[in-house]
Amino acid sequence: MTHSINPNLSLPPSQERKRQHARGRQIDTTALAEVRALLGNASRQKDLLIEHLHTINDHLGHLPVAHLAALAQEMRMAQTEVFEVASFYHHFTITKEDDAAPTALTLRVCDSLSCEMAGALPLVNQLQHSLDKSIRIQRVPCIGRCEQAPAAMLGQHALPHADLPSIQKAIADNATEAEPLACLDYPAYQALGGYQTLKDCHAGRISREFVFETKDHSGLRGLGGAGFPVGRKWRIVAKEPGPRLMAVNIDEGEPGTFKDRTYLERDPHRFIEGMLIAAWAVDIAEIYIYLRDEYHACRLMLQAELDKLRLHPPVAKLPRIHLRRGAGAYICGEESAMIESIEGKRGLPRLRPPYVAQVGLFNRPTLVHNFETLFWVPTLLEKGAPWFAQHGNNGRAGLRSFSVSGRINKPGVHLAPAGISVNDLINEYCGGMLDGHTLYAYLPGGASGGILPASLSHLPLDFDTLQPHGCFIGSAAVIVLSQIDSAVTAARNTMAFFKHESCGQCTPCRAGTAKSLDLISQEKWDIPLLQDLSAVMRDASICGLGQAAPNPVDCVIKYFPHELMVAEKKA
Repeated sequence: MTHSINPNLSLPPSQERKRQHARGRQIDTTALAEVRALLGNASRQKDLLIEHLHTINDHLGHLPVAHLAALAQEMRMAQTEVFEVASFYHHFTITKEDDAAPTALTLRVCDSLSCEMAGALPLVNQLQHSLDKSIRIQRVPCIGRCEQAPAAMLGQHALPHADLPSIQKAIADNATEAEPLACLDYPAYQALGGYQTLKDCHAGRISREFVFETKDHSGLRGLGGAGFPVGRKWRIVAKEPGPRLMAVNIDEGEPGTFKDRTYLERDPHRFIEGMLIAAWAVDIAEIYIYLRDEYHACRLMLQAELDKLRLHPPVAKLPRIHLRRGAGAYICGEESAMIESIEGKRGLPRLRPPYVAQVGLFNRPTLVHNFETLFWVPTLLEKGAPWFAQHGNNGRAGLRSFSVSGRINKPGVHLAPAGISVNDLINEYCGGMLDGHTLYAYLPGGASGGILPASLSHLPLDFDTLQPHGCFIGSAAVIVLSQIDSAVTAARNTMAFFKHESCGQCTPCRAGTAKSLDLISQEKWDIPLLQDLSAVMRDASICGLGQAAPNPVDCVIKYFPHELMVAEKKA
């Protein structure tokens, strides 16, 4: 029996036939020239991949595969690396050679819970029938403007309380760019005594130990959701070998959360000063600020204010500050996923240990903080730990910034005592319920914090007070439902969000959110199966997304069985 043999296999490597073409997609010279022109003199280092993808996407409105291949060559990366990152983030649109380029104008309408309650879905239907077909209309998850529901974005221009007339006017005016923000700028902040506390730290008038003790005695905890004691975190990172880095999370993507944007728009330098004090106390070499992509106006303002700071620094030695742009991935609010994204990768959460305090950004010990946590740092040092700790209701200490939206008269960010009940929060800070509406239910911690009935509106809103009831406060994003709303509908909305935003890395979350949404979309819920599914997601998911996603569903089963009974009878 004879066998055909490839003659090249018997030859030494030097004599093998040369390939006529290099492996992979061939580089289009025109695309390469355009990519080089767009990048200009910017560094080609790998961690800037997402920044460069934004540059191309902003200019062209999409990412042609020819430009992705050209970018890979320009950055000396494998094409697969570039493609996998570009395809991971929602705000990048990849197009093939035979694809029609997307329309020049994209209108994004938020369909998360607060906006759905304010009529986002009928608005989308109205827009689809009324607007020119050349405008691409997208239903998107939370864009961080829940107090302005229904919220939309035309290009990079935010549209609060959007309706057909306001959207048509924005289109007619070609209002697609972010509007400038009138914030408390660098000179104005300095005129009010800003950066004096930072100067006192650098001059030795305030010691590092005093800073640590102030954080300890104030009881300040991380305000991004996890609630880890700030003083303890600083001490842990400070003990690690240098150089140490800092990563600041302003990627608030939890439906119902908008406090960081609100404070940043008004008073950016209080945050910057707090960040620089933390950097001094922990001896941080470089700082990376990760800002969510939907906050275009904030990004332009923050970059301008950081430039002013560099030109006229308040102290002699400042760490280098990098401003990085997210690309539409809720999962990057998780600290290790954010770090991966800053490094120019897909935002996939890391397994622990090691923890980011030991091995974080670029494998260096990293201090990770939420925006609002750092915002409080100068105030606490100026007014003292007792001032902060003296506030609080129901045996709790401190102040909390609540993002409140839904059926209330005054949605917005309300600074209130920690431990306040939602009933008091609504009546004393939010102007009460809307006329004709009564409290039916509320989400105390955004989409993942669970759903509680009005009968539990007396519970203190703070860390560690809601867990016995199957909920948590998280980033203090409170969404208020009235008698015209449904907890079942709220659970479906939040689970659809989690299914959309799961990074897909682990099966319990990827498959669990999809299966759970299928089950709760039925009129009759298979409660035993849902409970089993919730247990698996909590126990086996890698990060908090999959672990917390079942909370609203579990709360409906526990606190709103009457809604399920009514639906079952209809079925």
